[in-house]
Amino acid sequence: MKRATVFAPGSVGNVGPGFDILGLAIDGIGDRVTVDLEKSGAAVVRGIDASLVPTDPAKNAAAIAARAMAGRDVHVTIDKGIPVSAGLGGSASSSVAGALAAAIACEITTTPQSVMLAALEGEIAVSGRHLDNIAPITLGGLVLSRSIDPIDVIALRAPESWALALVTPHVRIETKQARAILPREWDRESWIQQMANTTALAIAFMTGDASLVRRALDDRYAEPRRSPMIPHFAGVKRAALEAGAFGCSISGSGPTIFAIADHAHVQAIAEAMRQAMAEVQCDVRVCEIARQGARPI
Repeated sequence: MKRATVFAPGSVGNVGPGFDILGLAIDGIGDRVTVDLEKSGAAVVRGIDASLVPTDPAKNAAAIAARAMAGRDVHVTIDKGIPVSAGLGGSASSSVAGALAAAIACEITTTPQSVMLAALEGEIAVSGRHLDNIAPITLGGLVLSRSIDPIDVIALRAPESWALALVTPHVRIETKQARAILPREWDRESWIQQMANTTALAIAFMTGDASLVRRALDDRYAEPRRSPMIPHFAGVKRAALEAGAFGCSISGSGPTIFAIADHAHVQAIAEAMRQAMAEVQCDVRVCEIARQGARPI
């Protein structure tokens, strides 16, 4: 096979308190990457925010990941379905799709870990060395990344009856910028509570405990420092919770705000969040949790 195309979904990184270790795959949005072994040259980028994605293979996340997998230069065509710098795992989606498409085109036998390892090379170039987006995009569902060296990830249950409301204001927040404002050291009391919240959130997903989500989806590390960069964040979060959301926080580095809810209320929650954005233009999505990760098409 000389050519392959892969679709990879988007993701909610961190899922509140799980900084760099929890991620949730999103159904309905994603990037599509085609790897062609018989072509060369600059990457072709189409779709949402295509003009903002570098076409230089040395700077393009999908091309870097594809090369890491193939062990040689390959040509990539990216159809972007995820906005750039929206906090929806766009660079990770392109990286995972590029890595898996290269493996299929080159007829390389893969494991989820080998795909993640190659995709990590692309993600490093754009946003940093972390798996919170790459892991769920590869596997689907909610995934906990226990270790990067070696890669050790755990797929967790996500209840079928839960869905996501996503509101993305029309501002851009670059991941590297959003990471730079976070402290490298933190007080013990806060760290303990964050660890407790992350553990409880994972348990809440596995047991389908919505009330525990509401108590545990409490990010005390990134959210207080990143929320001032997002228009009307406090009001949007309050509106989501008052409308019945189990929990609400920043998706990845932002500016997307996500809420977790049951199917019966998610549309109303999304509308309440939109109204709380007031005059700020935004995109509103209601999405299922993606049960399947990256796959050939």
